[in-house]
Order: sequence, then structure tokens, then C-alpha cells
Amino acid sequence: MSRADSQQISVLFSQHGPRVYRRALRLLGNPADAEEATQEIFIRAFRSAEGFRQQSQLTTWVYQITTHYCLNLIRDRTRRTELYTEHVAPMADDTDRADPAHPDDMLLLRRLLAEADQRQAAAAVYVLLDGMSHEEAAVVLGVSKRTVGNLLERFQAWASARVSAPPEPKKTSGFLGFGRKRS
Repeated sequence: MSRADSQQISVLFSQHGPRVYRRALRLLGNPADAEEATQEIFIRAFRSAEGFRQQSQLTTWVYQITTHYCLNLIRDRTRRTELYTEHVAPMADDTDRADPAHPDDMLLLRRLLAEADQRQAAAAVYVLLDGMSHEEAAVVLGVSKRTVGNLLERFQAWASARVSAPPEPKKTSGFLGFGRKRS
């Protein structure tokens, strides 16, 4: 990597690094994961800089890379139970929360985003988490405002069905039922 390349990465990072980190932290829920993701996102942004068509702002482009990278990271996690225990901090009193979203709700949302259709998940992140209007999300996603609404409706219907589905029966102890207490 040349000195000019490293200076360009440094400038890009100084301008957008804190926003990318906050976004990654919000999606991933873990400061260490967010730091690692931020570094990887800027490496990817630099490598794909030639593909930036300037049809949108640089900030929008970096946000897209961040969103897609974090959603893919969530999807690729193989140990979902680790995600549950890793990100839940004990809360003494719900009224002391700085973030209005309860940690359990954020865990559920992350799990749903990991399992959802990629386009629906991206629309949900932009509108539900970031508070973008349908019009703003449409620009970022490169679709119509109506498509954003449709994606959100499908995501919400799918998520509601997933949440209201009866839980899978718990497995009994022992291998193939052996070791269970007999009644």
C-alpha cells in the first residue's frame, strides 16, 4: 500500500469513522465486534472505491457498506446462543436505560434480522432503527418509496409470525431420551 493510499484511508476514516462505528455498534451490540467491523468496512470501502458511482453521497455509500457488512456478520454467526448471552447486560431497573430499546428486544430484533430476507432486513434497519423516512430509505436502497413500504410490511408480517409461533419443544435430557426420569 502506498503512502497516498494510506492517507486516503486516513481521511475517509477521520470523516466517517465515528458514524460507522456507532452504526456497527447499534447493529452488532458489542464494542469489540463494532471496532473490528469498522476496520473491515473501511478496508472494503477503500478497495471498492473505484465502484463508487457518485450517484449518491459518500456517506450514504459508506452506510450501505456498513449495513450490509453487519447484517452479513449477524447472519454468519453460527452460535446464536452465544449472541444472546454475550449482549445481555443485567439491568437493575428499566427506568435507568439510556437507550429506549430493551436489550432483550434488541436481541430479538438482531435474531430476526439475521434470519430475514436481506432486502427486507435492510429496509427494517433504515426505517425502524435509523428512523429514516420511507423516501430516505428508498434513496439508500435504490428502490421506490412504495417498495420500501412493501418490504417493511413483509418484514413485519414475517417477524410477527416468527415471534408468535409456539416455541419448539425442549429436548429431554439424555441421548435419544435415555436418562429421562420415568413416571
